[in-house]
Amino acid sequence: MRDKFFQLLLTAAIIFTQQGNLKAQEALKLSLTSCREMALSQSESLQQAEYKYQQSRLDKQIASSAFLPKFEASATGTYVFPDIDMMGMELRMHGTYMAGITLTQPLYTGGKIMTGKKLSKLGESIAAEQKRMTMMDVLVETDNAYWTLIAVRQKVAMLESYKEQMDSLFAQVKTAVEAGLGTENELLRVEASRSDILYQMQKVKNGEDLCRMSLCRITGLDSSTKLELTDTTIYVKEPGLLTADINERPEFNLLKHQVNVTQQQIQMSRADMLPTIGLVAGYTYYGNIKLNSLVDAGNGTMMPYSQEFRDGLGAVMLSVKIPIFEWGANLKKVKKAKLDFKNATLELSRNSRLMNLEAQSALKNIYDGYQLIQTAEIGLKQAEENLRVTNNKYNVSMALLTDLLDAQSQWKQAKSNLIEAQTQYKIYETNYLRAIGKLDPTSSPNALQ
Repeated sequence: MRDKFFQLLLTAAIIFTQQGNLKAQEALKLSLTSCREMALSQSESLQQAEYKYQQSRLDKQIASSAFLPKFEASATGTYVFPDIDMMGMELRMHGTYMAGITLTQPLYTGGKIMTGKKLSKLGESIAAEQKRMTMMDVLVETDNAYWTLIAVRQKVAMLESYKEQMDSLFAQVKTAVEAGLGTENELLRVEASRSDILYQMQKVKNGEDLCRMSLCRITGLDSSTKLELTDTTIYVKEPGLLTADINERPEFNLLKHQVNVTQQQIQMSRADMLPTIGLVAGYTYYGNIKLNSLVDAGNGTMMPYSQEFRDGLGAVMLSVKIPIFEWGANLKKVKKAKLDFKNATLELSRNSRLMNLEAQSALKNIYDGYQLIQTAEIGLKQAEENLRVTNNKYNVSMALLTDLLDAQSQWKQAKSNLIEAQTQYKIYETNYLRAIGKLDPTSSPNALQ
């Protein structure tokens, strides 16, 4: 009975392992949207950008707290020896203690606190734009890997179809040679073409495996994971009226924020030349201070006398600090901050032109890519018709074998051109949305239609 029980357990374990292996061999279905989500969730760069954004929000809260009063508590214990002689009296401070609380409220700091708050807000905006920029970079990398893998797989399917045509032709020519209606040279031609197709297929399949591993890396999957992409059918409509506006691009906003930061730095430098005013209020309690002496009790009798002091003290102070002369250091700081502002303005102007040029180039690629698709579709229809006619003529001995091989080669090239044009257009879409700053995880694959 016990042996049967262990045998059942062993059988169940084997079945479970086999099922696990089968599941492990199944291809993982992925759409472009799911690839984007996976890439964003596992991107270390995006996680770092998120942490920096959280830090900027904390900096903003820290800057806002500068307006509020600060409370500090302190406690001190002192043991003084020897005792202090005070005109015949002895002051003993063995274990004297003091405890107090202090309130500090800045009243005027030359605008430093307000400027610091503005800088913290700009820091939060900068961190948000940097996070958005990192997100877009991840999406661009993901889209490129996704559509490249689709293009390579479609070329594999095209070569397999091409190989089927060549295998059929090889069988046809071989039959003709055996019947004495063809030559060995024709058979060798077809065989050489078949070998070339096999060579091309091997190259493309190697490229497909590399593209698959690249997409696995981006999405955080194991490099051995099999992938089944679902967005394989590419429908492209004529793009509408598009613009090359870069106002929403994160790099452009970062440059504008940098100009504002340098402008606030001028105000911060000027604040060093202005007076600062602060209010300080405190209360201190002290104790265990003893005064020992001898007092006349009458009739010349001296008696020891001791008194302990325990009390509290309160104080309010108004502090004013005015900078008078620092050898022109503060003035030079202001001039330096103004030069930083001018440099930031020039940087904005120079990079704005570059980004406009990039956006216009991306826009041109969209329209040119659509025209290439149309041209490739016409070329494929012509190649298919040419292949059909030539094949019919060859079957009735009205066309040479070389004509049929040329027609098949033209069909293969036309099909390859269409695959490249369609997938490249999808990459152009992503690059265009990136160039104008409108690329996000919810961007539709057909966002330009």
